Amino acid sequence: MTKYESAGYRRYVLIILTLVYAVNFIDRQLLTILQESIKVELDLSDLQLGLLTGLAFAIFYVLAGIPIARLAERSSRRNIIAASIGIWSLMTALSGFVANYAQLVLARIGVGIGEAGCSPPAHSMISDMYPPEQRASALSFYSTGINIGIMFGILFGGIINEYFGWRTAFLVVGLPGLVVAVIVWITVQEPIRGWSEKSTVEQEPASFMRVLNFILARGYLVHVSIAAGLSGFVGYSLTSWTPPFFIRSFSMGTAELAWWLAASVGFLGALGTFGWGYLCDRYGQKDKRWYLWLPGLAILLAIIPVCIVFTATDKMTALIANMFMAFFMTGYLGATLAVLHGTVEPRMRATASALYFLVLNIIGLGCGPTFVGWISDLLRPEFGDESLRYAVLYVIPIVCVWSFVHFILAARGMLKANES
Repeated sequence: MTKYESAGYRRYVLIILTLVYAVNFIDRQLLTILQESIKVELDLSDLQLGLLTGLAFAIFYVLAGIPIARLAERSSRRNIIAASIGIWSLMTALSGFVANYAQLVLARIGVGIGEAGCSPPAHSMISDMYPPEQRASALSFYSTGINIGIMFGILFGGIINEYFGWRTAFLVVGLPGLVVAVIVWITVQEPIRGWSEKSTVEQEPASFMRVLNFILARGYLVHVSIAAGLSGFVGYSLTSWTPPFFIRSFSMGTAELAWWLAASVGFLGALGTFGWGYLCDRYGQKDKRWYLWLPGLAILLAIIPVCIVFTATDKMTALIANMFMAFFMTGYLGATLAVLHGTVEPRMRATASALYFLVLNIIGLGCGPTFVGWISDLLRPEFGDESLRYAVLYVIPIVCVWSFVHFILAARGMLKANES
């Protein structure tokens, strides 16, 4: 008898995996609140900062994700997650000892490689724990780890940076992850693959090419991944550049700003992440296209608070609108993952998640912060410290509409696939 027969144990494991994801994002997004201090000490451009939070991290994150996902199809996902936490936590702590930009890039690459072992195995475990009709809610709950992690990363980073410096912030925030790794190792049991669908046949892991061809043959899944990637472009760009925007345009200190950003991303952001997924499960029972229509609506509505924040000349107006901006940014996560995992076979799920993250993070995490930083540098001669404001306004609304179009195309393709 597996422990997963107990609903209480399933909830416990989901909470622990969400905690792991929160630690993942604490260490990943800590850099965003520290950027201005690092920029001054190491004399960096916005493009260099964008590479740190974006492309330098994302390339190695997604490249490491594929082989780790393949390993997760064959071995203990619990053990992979525990080992990965230890790696990224140590690399985060080491970031506080760097002497130059190149060393900081290498440390971020190490964090990226470690974090690659988190979500694909975790997604696979959650889909084995929860049936299709509960999967978007469960995966959305897990995805609130993003909001919790960003909240505490910004909060701890901003306060520690203001009083003790950015190097101390990396050290203090990085090391506690080792405790979480031990908790996972000791208390989480590996679930039976396909358990939630009552599969009695232990399938052999599908080859990488079979998984890839399976997804490509269902064109709507390609649109789902691109839509998620463009939504990620919006989310990662705003997460990376909102703190520097408030510091430059409104002269806010990192400690004061940290409280505001923690409240917006942590509370309303988490509410949006879970709430959109819950609505998808509720309405998706009648029509599966709601799993794509609702996240499409979320990213389209995000344009309104984005424009308010980055056109505001009053600090309080911008801060309040920013809270609502967070509500829409991650509404796509649980729904898109539920569509993906509801389509592929159980022994494909970790690899499918890794391919999903390949697209999501190259487009979103890799290109988003880097591209906006590059545009900001190009606009600096004309707008000075306000260049970041205009870079966001020129880029983000267009990408929101672009993402919405792919969600609509995905919904149309899914209907045709179900009819055939």
